[in-house]
Amino acid sequence: MTKGVGVGYVTVSAKIPRRLKELLDRYGIKPGPIIRRALEEEVRRRVLSELEERARELSERLSHISDEEVASLIREDRERR
Repeated sequence: MTKGVGVGYVTVSAKIPRRLKELLDRYGIKPGPIIRRALEEEVRRRVLSELEERARELSERLSHISDEEVASLIREDRERR
């Protein structure tokens, strides 16, 4: 995710079984970094899934345009610059 100046943080809490907490303590595992990575990865998966769906929808909407027409539109755009 984003790192740097101006990044604000909020606290998120979760209830876990007492035995899990005991094991975290026993092995000196700090849950914050693990939870943060898990949440970041889940958000990445969801964003990617959403982008894939949007790409699929766009592909369906644009499927009627031929490769030649796309090439022509790109050429026209480049010539305008």
